[in-house]
Order: sequence, then structure tokens, then C-alpha cells
Amino acid sequence: MDFSFTEDQIVVRNLARGILDKEVTHERLKRIEAGPEWFDRSLWTTLADAGLLGLTVGADLGGMGFGIAEACVLLHEVGRVVAPVPVLPTLVLGGMTIARFGSGEQQRRWLVPMAAGKAILSAALVDAGSSDPARPATAARRDGSSWLLDGEKRCVSAAALAERILVPATTEAGVAIFLVPPSAPGVTLASHTTSVGEPLFTLDLTHVRMGADDLLGDGPRSGAESARWLQERALVALCATQLGVCERALEITSAYVRERQQFGVPIGTFQAVQHRAADCYVDLEGLRWVTWRAAWKLAHGLAASREVAVAKFWAAEAGSRIANAAQHLHGGIGVDVDYPIHRYFLWSKALELSLGPAASHLAWLGRDMARAAPQEPS
Repeated sequence: MDFSFTEDQIVVRNLARGILDKEVTHERLKRIEAGPEWFDRSLWTTLADAGLLGLTVGADLGGMGFGIAEACVLLHEVGRVVAPVPVLPTLVLGGMTIARFGSGEQQRRWLVPMAAGKAILSAALVDAGSSDPARPATAARRDGSSWLLDGEKRCVSAAALAERILVPATTEAGVAIFLVPPSAPGVTLASHTTSVGEPLFTLDLTHVRMGADDLLGDGPRSGAESARWLQERALVALCATQLGVCERALEITSAYVRERQQFGVPIGTFQAVQHRAADCYVDLEGLRWVTWRAAWKLAHGLAASREVAVAKFWAAEAGSRIANAAQHLHGGIGVDVDYPIHRYFLWSKALELSLGPAASHLAWLGRDMARAAPQEPS
């Protein structure tokens, strides 16, 4: 395995960092936080103009034609500046899934405007009645030539902004994924504002009628596979975002302890501070390794379920330790909302719990190892 970035990935990273470091300032984030909407629409347009929203769109549809590894490179940069834009739900949850499993018409209809910044997408992966994305409690039944959807999905990001939300549902023939418009009759959205200011939505579906063209790809024949495929990439994308958040939090903290003086010397010269910072660095490098290993395997079409579980476990556990330490090492200024470190703490905690906390992924890994022997590294 070679985790060195390719030339194309370095170009994506440098392009994204150049834009995000310039645009997403502390003052700009304060203005967004004081406004009525979490979403930075101007930044979204800038990312579209740079071609970054077409990162996972095929070249024949006006995009760059990249995959999960490059999406993670972009999300790492989004995490570094805690940018309030729905890159993960749009490019990974929606865009990559439609690019992989959607029909040619679905790809043209949704990926072209997505790349241009004119269509936001999302997916509803957290089912109120099931913890297995490949066996959702949300159900779809045939009604003539159409389908009726019933169920409840939770923690749906960008639902109020999205043109379509990908909704896995169980049918008599298996799992299918539907492209649900949030404005459809029978769809109810309930907003819940998180600690980072981002609204997450409960999506209630009551006899929502979907046509044949709203069914992703070939429907129930591959829906369970599609749902697992989507879940794994969503988890790795979360890990890449957490990696960016933690990396920048540690950079800010390192600069602070070098400058902040107590008893006439920088507090970074105190052994207790050095040990805490060193522990954070070890955690960060562990998170970096397991994240890019999982992304690399997915990008190369290799089985990576265990690697994904390890990465999400580490993103939750190590991410929490880094966020806590960064906050503590700042002392009183760490809780001052006029200072930026609090955002990284809040983002890290949100990412820690998204799509399951550490314990749930550790439990899955244990069950999988009880079912099958440990695997040799590949």
C-alpha cells in the first residue's frame, strides 16, 4: 500500500486549501453563526466555480472523474477550516452514489447541476427502526406502477437544502434506494440544530408516492449492496473530516502553548503540557494512518469493512481525546467564543457521534471477528 498522494490528489488538496484558507476566516464564520442560516452560499459558489463540486462527477458530465480518496482529500481541507458547507452529503452521500449506481438519465439530471453548485443532495442513513443500513425498517410497497414509502429517518444533513435525498427502504424483493424530493406530499421535515449550528433533520415518510424514475439504478436487485457501499464511504468521509478538524486544532494549540507565558516562560516548556501535546500527536498520526488506509482500500475496490470500522472507532476515540486536550491546554480562553478553538471542539464531538459512536463500531468489529478469523493485512 502506498498512501502517498498522487499528483492529482496534491492538486486537489492545494486548490481546496488555497480557497478555504483564504475564504473561511474567523470573522466570516462569526458572521455566518450570527445569521439565520448555517450554510455559506457564497463559499459554495466559489467551490463550484473552482470545479471542486464536480470532483466525483464523471468527465463526460463536466466533472473531474475522481472517487472516494479525492473526496476525502477535499473533506480533510473542509475539516481544517470547519467550513459550513454540505460537501459530505452532496458529493459523497448523494453524488458518488448516483454516479456509481444511478441510471444514465439520473446521472445527467443530478450530477451536472451538482457540479455547477446548483443542486444539493443528501442521503438518509440513520433509520429510526434499524441499525443496519442494508436492512432498513423504512418500507416501500408497490402501488400499481409506483411505490409508497413509509418510515422515519433521523440525523439527515442538508435535508432542507437538498433537491433529492437518497432513502434506503425495504421492499418485498429486497432493499431499494429512492431519490426522494423533500417537498413531496407525505414528507415531513423536523429540524434539530446541533451544537455546531448545523441543522439535522428527522425525515418522516407517510405514504410518499415515488415513480419508477425515482428508484436508484436497478432497484431491489442491488439495493442492499448499494446501501452498504454508501455507508462505508460515508464513514470514511467522516473520518477524513475529523482528521482535518483534529489536525488544525493541534496546530492552533501548539502555536498557543509556544506563545502563552506563565511564570515568565512559555507554558509549552512545562512537562505536563508537552506530554499532553505528544499524546495528541500520537493520536493524530494513528487517525491519519487508519483513515487513509480505509480510503485507499475503498478507492482500489478492495474489501474494507473492518478497516472502515477501525477508522471510525479511531476517529471517535482519538478525535475526542485531541479535542478535549486542545480545549484544556488553552485554559480559560478555550471557552471564549471569540477565539476559534471552540469550533474545533464542537465539530469533533459531532463527528465522533455521527453514524454511531466508537462503541457501536467496536461491537460490530467484535461480532465480525467472532464470525470469521482475523485477516492478514493486505
